[in-house]
Amino acid sequence: MQISSESIKVGHPDIVADSIAANIIAAILDEEEKLGLTLENMPHCGLEVFLGKGLCVVGGEVRTRVCVDVDDIVRKTVLSIGYDDAAKGLNGHLMGVLNAIIPQSPDINQGTSCLLNKNREIGAGDQGIMYGFACDETPELLPLPYVLVNRLMRAFENCGDPIFAPDGKGQVSVEYDEKTNRPKRLLKVLMSNAIDYRFVKGSKEKVKERAKKIAFSALKDWVDRKTEFLFNPTGEWQAVNSCSAADSGVTGRKLVVQFYGGYPGAQLGGGSVVNKSPEKVDCSAAFGTRYVAKNIVAAGLAKKCSVQVAYAIGIARPFSIYVNTFGTGVVPDKKMSEIVARVFDLTPAGMITRFHLLKGDIYRRIPKTFFLDDYPWEKTDMVDVLKREVDRL
Repeated sequence: MQISSESIKVGHPDIVADSIAANIIAAILDEEEKLGLTLENMPHCGLEVFLGKGLCVVGGEVRTRVCVDVDDIVRKTVLSIGYDDAAKGLNGHLMGVLNAIIPQSPDINQGTSCLLNKNREIGAGDQGIMYGFACDETPELLPLPYVLVNRLMRAFENCGDPIFAPDGKGQVSVEYDEKTNRPKRLLKVLMSNAIDYRFVKGSKEKVKERAKKIAFSALKDWVDRKTEFLFNPTGEWQAVNSCSAADSGVTGRKLVVQFYGGYPGAQLGGGSVVNKSPEKVDCSAAFGTRYVAKNIVAAGLAKKCSVQVAYAIGIARPFSIYVNTFGTGVVPDKKMSEIVARVFDLTPAGMITRFHLLKGDIYRRIPKTFFLDDYPWEKTDMVDVLKREVDRL
């Protein structure tokens, strides 16, 4: 049995678009904090970013007390990723930037604002269904293929070799034991990376050897002599034909790889995450449900856990909560769902506060990875609470 996961480097045009949106929201939060940022006066943002050949369009709706330089943020984001020359597929110095941001709809604001909401609370910024997932395959309590392929991406991003331009994608396949359903070994590694031939000395085969060395060093705990390595399987990917020079970039288009890498059982709900302020539960509940699932698995109450939470626009408390432990739970899923509803605050205000989602630095980090970092939602500080609740049953 094989399970595969995919991921992408931060230089992929879709993640560049995500990063631009996240950095705009981060800048707004930074400026709002100087004025005294609270749950009552927090900004409301929903941004979309499109990258085309030499062009960036930023649209969406924003309600804020401050002004930020969108053009400057776009360019600095693109340059920080490494796109400073058209030979790499994009030049942040010369690209065009179109700002099409409009004010937030008053109909939405009356449901999400503490001051205007009929219950005087932060209502969910939209209706929607979000999922969180955890399993005991790795210390991070995430699927092994997801962890490995993200490790692969970080290795190429941080290798320091200018041969490998910012744009790239990876994929791994892990063999699982059919009796135990536990991972055994890494079968295949696929790495596609744009090559900047200005820095290449020698043959293409030497580039592949360098890529294999980076990949296998990052994945060494799971690689063996039979692990297959594929690099740029079409035979060619020149950096000049990468990023938005060859493909468009759009916010939210890589949600599957950003969440759980396509791992079976790890469902995907909601919508884009990093381009929205956290009263929008696509953002906050994506992290809230992961937090719940991870704490359930960390407490030893299940080996695998999926948490579904649904919301109605303008209403703070979840419309419904459903826990699925895939037959591995120590108590029935219905009982676990009731415990979750009782001990976790999954209102927008509760999640914003617990996860520090009004901090700009959080937004700057999440386009790279939603979970594999020391984020507040990756803590397992509810383990004892969950155990006590189960003991009372």
